[in-house]
Amino acid sequence: MSSLIRSHPLAAFFTLACTLSWLGWVNYILSNQGLGIIDVDYPTVLGTTQLLGVLPGAYLGPIGSALIVTAVVDGRAGLRAWAGRLFRWRVGARWYAVALLAVPAGLMVVGTVFSGGRIAAPSLLGAYLPLLVLQLVTTGLAEEPGWRDFALSRLQRRYSPLVSAAILGPVWAVWHYPLFLTDWAEGNRGWAGLLAFTVFCVSFNVVMSWMFNRTNESLPLSMLMHVSVNTFVSVLWADLFPGLASVAIPVMSVGSVVAALAIITLTRGRLGHPVPVETVEPVETAVAVERHGAPLHS
Repeated sequence: MSSLIRSHPLAAFFTLACTLSWLGWVNYILSNQGLGIIDVDYPTVLGTTQLLGVLPGAYLGPIGSALIVTAVVDGRAGLRAWAGRLFRWRVGARWYAVALLAVPAGLMVVGTVFSGGRIAAPSLLGAYLPLLVLQLVTTGLAEEPGWRDFALSRLQRRYSPLVSAAILGPVWAVWHYPLFLTDWAEGNRGWAGLLAFTVFCVSFNVVMSWMFNRTNESLPLSMLMHVSVNTFVSVLWADLFPGLASVAIPVMSVGSVVAALAIITLTRGRLGHPVPVETVEPVETAVAVERHGAPLHS
């Protein structure tokens, strides 16, 4: 098994992430909050059953699988490098503003467009920051050390940033699919909800990849951007746009596609990833030759 993981670390991670999470969600899926096959009710904590129903599987999957595969493939040095990005807080203030404000601003714009300009006064605004912090240490910590810190960084060593995002986005979406059998997807079940969610994951993963690359692979910034979406939708969306409460994911997917296309266009597909040195040197050498003549070699 160790040899197989070393030979195919990304495939091993994707397989383990899905398998461990799905096993952790089996009871939740079969419970009264899911298919109702077993007569079990998950208790409500902070207004939701997801803390006890979803989080155990989430922690088992992406972060747990990244820990296992990194330990097997790269040993202690790899674990230190992987964990080190979790504490990479020293990033320009403007990127914190982007992570915390750009997503809510974008959702406000797309919600306003689809609601025809009808915006209600939010009644739960005071809950936004506490829930953001909670989401940071739950959803953000459970997912981002796996999807971005482990998978994206390794994918971009082998493929272009755009191809890497195209690989990771669908896997990220599929990982969530069993939750559509539970209350987690309340109001968005069925094939239409599943398709809209997949479009959102694939396109928003482009945005997440851009943030990860532009902040020197800062995991805290990726976590903040990720949970900004969750928190805005959980706390403010239905308050601000009551007429769009049942179509939050389809509307969000439209905004996410627009943002992804803009980033792809503006970065020419690099998604904020630095140009490899080997592609820069020949250009620089050619310029030097043109200006000063061919260099002398001993």
